[in-house]
Amino acid sequence: MNRIIDAIEKDQFKTELPAFRVGDSVRVHTRVVEGDKERIQIFAGIVIGRKGRGLNETFTVRRISYGEGVERVFPLHSPRIAKVEVEKEGRARRAKLNYLRTRKGKEATAVRE
Repeated sequence: MNRIIDAIEKDQFKTELPAFRVGDSVRVHTRVVEGDKERIQIFAGIVIGRKGRGLNETFTVRRISYGEGVERVFPLHSPRIAKVEVEKEGRARRAKLNYLRTRKGKEATAVRE
């Protein structure tokens, strides 16, 4: 049973994704379908966490928009993700950067380089 699931999942893995870690500043290009049209929407921010393994792996990106913190959780191998660009590599000493949620202003985006 497990081999059957692995064979099905193997076809759905994305191989063209760049290697990024928690603390990196990324730009996630997602496909958005509105009616019969499709466009690309970009969400830029800091990766504050990764979770799961295999096809179920997700990552959380946080940014400050008009003074409010906005977070989005993306499935890593989703067909809706067109590409992920790493803008700047950050050095984090934690696996999850949840402490950035309590910070205000420019401190909320401060991760060592």
